[in-house]
Amino acid sequence: MFRKEIKVLDCTIRDGGLMNNWHFTDDYVKTVYDACVESGIDYMEIGYKSSEKSYSRKEVGSWKFCDEKALKAIVGDNNTSLKLSAMVDIGRIEPEDISPASDSVLDMIRVAAYVHQIDKAIWLAEHCIEKGYETTINLMAVSNVMERDLEEALEDVAKSKLAIFYLVDSFGSLYCEQVEMLIKKYQEYLPDRTIGVHMHNNMQLAFSNTVTGIIHNANMLDATFLGIGRGAGNCPLEILLSFLKNPKYKIRPILKVIQEHMIKMQKEIEWGYHIPYLITGAMNQHPRSAMKWMNGEEKDDFVAFFNHMNEKTDL
Repeated sequence: MFRKEIKVLDCTIRDGGLMNNWHFTDDYVKTVYDACVESGIDYMEIGYKSSEKSYSRKEVGSWKFCDEKALKAIVGDNNTSLKLSAMVDIGRIEPEDISPASDSVLDMIRVAAYVHQIDKAIWLAEHCIEKGYETTINLMAVSNVMERDLEEALEDVAKSKLAIFYLVDSFGSLYCEQVEMLIKKYQEYLPDRTIGVHMHNNMQLAFSNTVTGIIHNANMLDATFLGIGRGAGNCPLEILLSFLKNPKYKIRPILKVIQEHMIKMQKEIEWGYHIPYLITGAMNQHPRSAMKWMNGEEKDDFVAFFNHMNEKTDL
């Protein structure tokens, strides 16, 4: 449970923003930031960096863009031990939209990509490295990637300058045996790199799968306050910190934010374990169908959703 190499990354604002289009108030983002600092969290992912050609500010909040003015309004010069991160999606950011690290309060850029985009992800990650950032590639939807495609992607990553590569259970469909197998494959191809894990909770396995990652030497761990995140959400940060038993991490500030802000928030933007998310996870399907169902009038008709998903799969 204690390993000095382990780093914890909070992605409450970035992943949680998928449930409200990143319309968090500045006060709330500041509250999460302050709690991360006080708790000894290593990294806070404060949102996405995106091109305004890809998204309208009428539809998404400022944490989909993370421009420097908005960031500095929250963190100032961030003269703390907490490092700040933002995520970028392939095709939704222009290289020139990413300023040099010397001009930014961000420390890390995480590149999210599907396996067919790995060449573009490596190029963008190395572009960010050259600009002075710590950089990761988060390979999404790995549960749907064929073995040979994954091996070819790992071979390409092994030739790159990338230091951190993430195992991402996008659909919340992996079991611990699969997590173990994938981490060992990542380590076989990337023996000198850090492996990270980002788990979703469709089948109530986000925490246990994160622990499986720890057991097999994954050293970058993603989590969120009260597990907030897309659909079923993520590994809850408060559970992870309780498990790690590292004296540098303090759980009280996290609990205070949950008590004072997130219990109410969960009633307004619903996330967490629900049967439709279980069904998509068990079927290794993207949760978008479950999210759409959960926003409809029949959200509690689980049998109808199960039938709907089986009809889709049969097609």
